[in-house]
Amino acid sequence: MSRLNIEIKNLNKYYGKKQALQNVTLCIEQGMFGLLGRNGAGKTTLMKTLATLLQKKDGEITVCGIPIENAGEIRKIVGYLPQEFSMYPSMNVSEAMDYLGILSGLSLSERRERTEMLLKKVNLTEHKGKKVKALSGGMKRRLGIAQALLNDPKVLIVDEPTAGLDPEERVRFRNLLSETAEDRIVILSTHIVGDIEATCEDIAILDSGKVLYRGTVDQLLDTAQGKVFTKAADRNELPKLKQELAITGMHTQGKKVYVRFLSEHAAAGAEACEPNIEDAYMLYLLRNGSYTPLSESEFGSGGDR
Repeated sequence: MSRLNIEIKNLNKYYGKKQALQNVTLCIEQGMFGLLGRNGAGKTTLMKTLATLLQKKDGEITVCGIPIENAGEIRKIVGYLPQEFSMYPSMNVSEAMDYLGILSGLSLSERRERTEMLLKKVNLTEHKGKKVKALSGGMKRRLGIAQALLNDPKVLIVDEPTAGLDPEERVRFRNLLSETAEDRIVILSTHIVGDIEATCEDIAILDSGKVLYRGTVDQLLDTAQGKVFTKAADRNELPKLKQELAITGMHTQGKKVYVRFLSEHAAAGAEACEPNIEDAYMLYLLRNGSYTPLSESEFGSGGDR
């Protein structure tokens, strides 16, 4: 049996003259792997390439020992949930699963058995007679996971699965992905730092098509030690602070505002604090010249961030 791993070496992809992926090199092992990056960082391009929906320009990819050029063999072992999952809206949940099972080449008995098992796994058994168009956003995402697991894939790829979900559905979805990753590779692509923090140990940061970081969450946090500070100031000082500091968050208390910011060196009048995943992530973007400061509306909101 082939090892459960994905090897990517010097992968490049272009859309016309725009280079979407630049010499991407990654090794992904069994378990949950998080791919973190802003919208437009190249995450979806990489996911679609691994799912054989896009062809690479150059470089090498093997999925569980199979070269990516063998698209038919790859698709037998890969399940994919795209960012925008859609099904025929007038089908009910059971009909949709059966239809997709037919497309996957499953026999009638296999379709029935796996549909029953997977709908139970994603907590949709009670809704199997409900039409797809009547499902909530969270239910549709869970149906998407169920269909992606129909062929019992060795690799599951999910692209921005929790965007737009309410907090309860997001937690439920994270737990489902963690359970699914016990005996396969699950690649979670997201721009939501909390999804990575809650589910993944091994991660990579992608920005402008380049891998900025590859390692564990703990190692990422270590890189930000001594680089995160807090400082109190009057609210009317915020415009000036915005120009001077790489601010990642703030909260107000009375007439004071407490800003959280990044700095490569000790900052005068500021207190060092423990970094979180978002701090470390933003630090890599800052070093790559991709840091985006808080907007004026966010400064004036008075809320936590």
